Amino acid sequence: MAKRILLVDGDEKSRKLLSKILSEDGYEIIEGLNGQKALALARDENPDMVLLDVELSGLSGREVCRILKGNDDFACPPIILITPKEDVQFMAEKPELSADDFLTKPVHPLELQARVRSMLRLKKLQDDLIRSNERLQAVNERLHALSSLDSLTGLHNRLSFEQRMRYEFQRTERYGTPLSMLMCDLDHFKRINDSLGHPFGDRVLKAVADCLVDCVRVVDLVARWGGEEMVVTLPECNAANAMIVAERIRKKVEALEVSAEGQKAGVTISIGASQYPDSRVRSVADMLDLADKALYLAKSQGRNQSCYIPPVSDPKEK
Repeated sequence: MAKRILLVDGDEKSRKLLSKILSEDGYEIIEGLNGQKALALARDENPDMVLLDVELSGLSGREVCRILKGNDDFACPPIILITPKEDVQFMAEKPELSADDFLTKPVHPLELQARVRSMLRLKKLQDDLIRSNERLQAVNERLHALSSLDSLTGLHNRLSFEQRMRYEFQRTERYGTPLSMLMCDLDHFKRINDSLGHPFGDRVLKAVADCLVDCVRVVDLVARWGGEEMVVTLPECNAANAMIVAERIRKKVEALEVSAEGQKAGVTISIGASQYPDSRVRSVADMLDLADKALYLAKSQGRNQSCYIPPVSDPKEK
């Protein structure tokens, strides 16, 4: 595909001559007559480079160059400014204009071709660098996402959960909104692994993880805590509402039937809940400890149930 050059020169004879030289070199030429047109064409046509006479009607070439180079929202291509030899003022301003190269009139065809090729090589290097940076950023974002996810279930991992809980705990302390947590554990999961095999057990874990995600809001976070344990962060949700979510999860998991290669199995889940504010809670670790104790109570009372252990003097729920 031919490189596109924006050529702006108010002198028709000069413009046509330069256009002819560059066209014969295989470039596609976009012609402009004045400074205002130069800005519009640079924005709309996305040229690979700009060849700009300093002596333009309206906005001068100097002003156009400053505007193009000073616009952070516009990816400015390389600019070559063309000036009369006797323009002493231009030579004094040259360092301040931020142009990429300069030519003086009358322009020699061989010098023009050499300078244009040089600028287009520069543009290619800049474009390659931008693409490389974009690919690197995409890879970094992907790696960051992978580092926060559990590879089996697709849930957030323990580190990601702890980071989110610290953030939510600080936010609820500051704004006084409730925060709840659910600690979930599959019942008799070892039996499934032992009788049906670990690959089948992995299917069960993935199916249960999907159940949990289906039962919570977009603002909630579900994570794999370890083994067959999963945790849920429930921002702006008190213990009473957290127990409603817990029961929704428990019933959905209880109704679940996982099958593969002629094998099938059901599973149940026990859930412990904790909340903040709570007189026993001063940290995320305290919330985890209370949720774990509630989970232990659910297990000891027969499993397949959800429990919350209220404080002796329960704070007024919000």
